[in-house]
Amino acid sequence: MDAISDIFRSMHIESVVQVRLEAGAPWGLTQHAPSAKDGPGAHLPEVVHFGMVARGNCWLSVGSSAEPVALIGGDCFLLAPGSSFVLRDHPRTRPRSMCEIIPADKRGLLQYGGEGAVTSLVLGWFKFSEVSLKPLQRLLPQLILVKSEQAHSFALQSAVQMLASEMAEPGPGSELLVNRLADVLFVQCIRAHIASHASCANGLLRAIFDPKIGLAMRAMHDRIAEPWTLGSLAEEAGMSRSAFAARFKELMGETPLDYLTSWRMFKAGAMVRNGEAKLVDVAKLVGYDSDAAFSKAFKRVVGVSPRVYRQQPTSLVREDRPPDPARVDFT
Repeated sequence: MDAISDIFRSMHIESVVQVRLEAGAPWGLTQHAPSAKDGPGAHLPEVVHFGMVARGNCWLSVGSSAEPVALIGGDCFLLAPGSSFVLRDHPRTRPRSMCEIIPADKRGLLQYGGEGAVTSLVLGWFKFSEVSLKPLQRLLPQLILVKSEQAHSFALQSAVQMLASEMAEPGPGSELLVNRLADVLFVQCIRAHIASHASCANGLLRAIFDPKIGLAMRAMHDRIAEPWTLGSLAEEAGMSRSAFAARFKELMGETPLDYLTSWRMFKAGAMVRNGEAKLVDVAKLVGYDSDAAFSKAFKRVVGVSPRVYRQQPTSLVREDRPPDPARVDFT
């Protein structure tokens, strides 16, 4: 298994919310990045926002200092967790907070703005589990922008449109279909980003596509339970131990064995939460002969022991049905 496939398979979306925005000029909407002053529970750091311009055009600004990007019909975007952004008809239009606008109606439609030219957007977000946050932050740049003329844009637009249609008019099996479409949409965004040759700016993707470090990354993801050492990983990369360790840390910001431990605990967390395997079996599946050694590593990385983690109540489960658009809250 290549590292990208392993990452995709391990990061299932827990829930998805989607609305359609019909905005008449002048209009502007902003979503601020979560911060400690918001208070507990006021923000969702595991949320990844996405959007597509269905008709018209607008401007997207991501972060506090980024230059606004012009969007036209068919353009899609995906934002990393914790990103602040502004959507508006003109770079000088003063935006309002998304949480202040009138809630969506029962069809999932938000109407906002003035009497000028109308821009239609499909907006929404994916919610991942808390344990997915670190891999998400490593995988995603702040902004993935897929222009309408790019090779992967048609498949991406089709996924967005199918998702919007299914959530607007749910039928038998909608819950399953919505979650599958959300998975497809997320993967298509990452694939389009990789195909655009923009991946070199991201540490994880740079490491995966590095001619030598990528070989070690593939080996780790393909054989996660193997008793890897710095030396054996360097052999996979065809490098000396010192050169391999230095290059890996340059790309990833941590040592090879720290990355391996972190990824093992991420995989273990999904198995522990699922509850189908005994902890001793989970330990062996991620490369630990000792249940005690596994529990110690898990607590160090995740913050609690595997048993406590399994018993914790969680809202991080797939929705039984698509959420009521009238109760959508962008915070």
